Amino acid sequence: MIHQTAIVHPGARLAEGVQVGAYSVIGEHVEIAEGTTVGPHVVIEGHTRIGRNNRIFQFCSIGSEPQDKKYAGEPTRLEIGDGNTIREFCSFSTGTAQDAGVTRVGNDNWIMAYVHVAHDCVVGDHTIFANNATLAGHVTVGDWAILGGFTGVHQFVRVGAHSFCGVGTVLLQDLPPFVTVSGNPASPHGINSEGLKRRGFSSAGLAAIKRAYKTLYRSGLTLDEARRQIAEAAVSAPELQQFSDFIADSGRGIVR
Repeated sequence: MIHQTAIVHPGARLAEGVQVGAYSVIGEHVEIAEGTTVGPHVVIEGHTRIGRNNRIFQFCSIGSEPQDKKYAGEPTRLEIGDGNTIREFCSFSTGTAQDAGVTRVGNDNWIMAYVHVAHDCVVGDHTIFANNATLAGHVTVGDWAILGGFTGVHQFVRVGAHSFCGVGTVLLQDLPPFVTVSGNPASPHGINSEGLKRRGFSSAGLAAIKRAYKTLYRSGLTLDEARRQIAEAAVSAPELQQFSDFIADSGRGIVR
């Protein structure tokens, strides 16, 4: 299952059935679980662990040194979960000693061509990154978030679960869960209603989220006043708890 032209270091740990395409290079500290396929001309290096049933397409760079001038060769890591599709020319970096030392990508993510995931990022499950979406260092992306093509996310920004970024969005501040944004810099344009319906949110839950969005963005309240109202509403609408918590925990401020 390993092409004769591929170079796999003897120290690499590849499960039975892993496929490695022509001219790919697998480094010493790489671990790949069963069912994962690595296309041709892929380089996987660093202290990198890749889970089961991933598809990594040609010309990707996985586990390379972080693009951080403070990096001094520390044995930082990259961890990728199960069932991800990683298309052509993507680049994922390992972490840095200044953070947790690990970049993490979860499960069942759909990552299109030319996506960059920088050092110390944490990507959840079931996300979609369209072509050329780029995460700077230390970014967190919640489950089911969708980043449109050419979206750029500033370092340390958090992208909330179930949110949606239109093509060419530039995120300089945290994006709350459920919210749709676009533009440079990003501005809000309602909630991700269609995505929430597809994921089984009830009519009552959707209505509560819409009311919370209006409280945050259209009521004229200060951020603290809006957050308090949303927190009170979350007592009877549990869907709003993560919305309220996200706003309260924001360190960079939110898109507003």
